[in-house]
Amino acid sequence: MNLLFHCCCAPCAVACINSLSADGIVPTLFWYNPNIHPYTEYQSRRDALLAFAAEKNLPLEMIDEYGLRFFLREAGCETEPPGPEIRKRCEICYRLRLEKTAAHAAENGFAAFSTSLLISPYQQHETIRRIGEETATKYGVDFLYRDFRPLFRQGQTQARALGLYMQKYCGCIFSEAERYCKNGK
Repeated sequence: MNLLFHCCCAPCAVACINSLSADGIVPTLFWYNPNIHPYTEYQSRRDALLAFAAEKNLPLEMIDEYGLRFFLREAGCETEPPGPEIRKRCEICYRLRLEKTAAHAAENGFAAFSTSLLISPYQQHETIRRIGEETATKYGVDFLYRDFRPLFRQGQTQARALGLYMQKYCGCIFSEAERYCKNGK
């Protein structure tokens, strides 16, 4: 299967890639994450994925655009007070990344796409699945759905063993605030 695999970060990709490889699928990794903040975090995650792809000899395609302003605009944060979109920021974030992945897959001859977001027990799994299926239909490619969550801890252990950069939050400015502040306030 000719699969484009969106990677939110290298640690989340490790067990997913191993699982896909066990089924004979060697995906092309794909980096597009305009939500990651601050820029140093963006660089650390991008560079860890570059190192992982090189270590495993996996093809990697990138749209290397730090997108804080774009992400905040899409999430309704350019107004005071923030727009109603802010309550759906995770869904907006998933859609931005999966839309770009599906479009890239369609434009570049991939039969299907998937995402490492499906491994995290901290993400809205069913929302990711729904958006993946919607964008697959829109762009005329298949969405390869896998529930990778049972592999999460194993993947984290493997990522540490590989010496990959391990982040402490999902990546967006809101999750960073929640990491440091009670209830993100």
